[in-house]
Amino acid sequence: MSGSRVVVIGAGIAGLAAAHRLAQRGARVTVLEASDRVGGKLLPGEIAGARVDLGAESMLARRPEAVALAREVGLDDRLQPPATATASIWTRGALRPMPKGHVMGVPGTAGALAGVLSEEGLARIEQDAELPRTEVRDDVAVGEYVAARLGREVVDRLIEPLLGGVYAGDAYRISMRSAVPQLFQVARTHTSLTEGVREIQARMAANQQTGPVFMGIEGGVGTLPLAVADSVRARGGEIVTGGPVTELRREPSGGWRVVAADRVLHADAVIVAAPAPAAAGLLRAEAPEAAAELDTVEYASMALVTLAYRRSDTALPAGSGFLVPPVDGRTIKASTFASQKWGWIADENPDVVVLRTSVGRHGETKILERDDTALVDVSRHDLREATGLDATPLETRVTRWTDGLPQYPVGHYARVARIREHVAKLEGLAVCGAQYDGVGIPACIASAYAAVDQIQGDLTAVQELTANPVQSLHGGAGE
Repeated sequence: MSGSRVVVIGAGIAGLAAAHRLAQRGARVTVLEASDRVGGKLLPGEIAGARVDLGAESMLARRPEAVALAREVGLDDRLQPPATATASIWTRGALRPMPKGHVMGVPGTAGALAGVLSEEGLARIEQDAELPRTEVRDDVAVGEYVAARLGREVVDRLIEPLLGGVYAGDAYRISMRSAVPQLFQVARTHTSLTEGVREIQARMAANQQTGPVFMGIEGGVGTLPLAVADSVRARGGEIVTGGPVTELRREPSGGWRVVAADRVLHADAVIVAAPAPAAAGLLRAEAPEAAAELDTVEYASMALVTLAYRRSDTALPAGSGFLVPPVDGRTIKASTFASQKWGWIADENPDVVVLRTSVGRHGETKILERDDTALVDVSRHDLREATGLDATPLETRVTRWTDGLPQYPVGHYARVARIREHVAKLEGLAVCGAQYDGVGIPACIASAYAAVDQIQGDLTAVQELTANPVQSLHGGAGE
């Protein structure tokens, strides 16, 4: 690897992590990014003088990749867990405490969901112990399986908002094998789902993992890609923004030819870290089967509405925010009380309170056709209904993430395996990013590291990730 020339296409966190790992191993790296900035879905910003995230705002800390990378690029002293891990769910007309004792919304006992579900819904969960086995083959939709075992109310009032916060998707379409692999394993080995969840919980208790489940960064998670990019440059790497790649072809003598804007680069290896549509276009000439698979990846669009208020005008409920089940017909799907969730925001801005709402799910296009003012108005309406907040904001910002979240439907793992099988036939080529092994930050970084290993001839990490995707947990509310 030392001295070899590698081109990374895409400067989201996956592409940057790949470039960083390559630079550490002595490669000469060039990163090509079509947009005018690095970071992808990680975006730092400001509102009413307060530093905030305008994209993803937390990262799973129970996997090592994201926190370790932050430390490697000098952010160790800025890592901070949430100031509160207490969240609510706005359901059946009230803000109710988010239940504990569940795995992505699936309870070990009916009593764990008391207060969130109706008496009928709780009674339906109890039937799980008497039901015959539900056969699970290669994959199944989370909502379909759980509804069959525990009833639709569990799915509609808890699993939907939790999974919606991660994928902005539909629980009745999302792959259990890829999105909630823990549940998939117990579904295949247990007759009773609640019994399987209790086994997962017992195993977690025995492992006694300590420390926070999630982690943020003072100044925002959006500062992570900036720090990684600086580290890549410090190691001699080149990062080019505003340079979309228009051609990727194999050289007759080996290696790769990459055309970007007015440049032609020759590389020993290429890592494609672009979203599925762009990756498909780049791979069509040399890996048409992989491109055809990537063409089938669907994305959900969403918008984040960030609002800043005078602290003297606000009196919010305790906790980090709340989730909203789609079944209740509200427009927003979640709200984060950012100033309460992240201590550094409150410390830096004692007179300002920052909130976020998220709008839009897979297949919901009408709401996102509204202009920014309308999205702010509907967010304020729902916040007023949920919390009583009726003050006028100091400032608002709407950040639109068009085609921001790849969907993981039933059969996703098999699609990823096929893409990687086709790509592996071409020496010096690998792919990584959110559309493969998990949408969370650690999953994207793990995907990047596996791609680096692949172009060095080691497929171990790629095979492990393909078989066992990284579960992307919900970070509280409004992720």
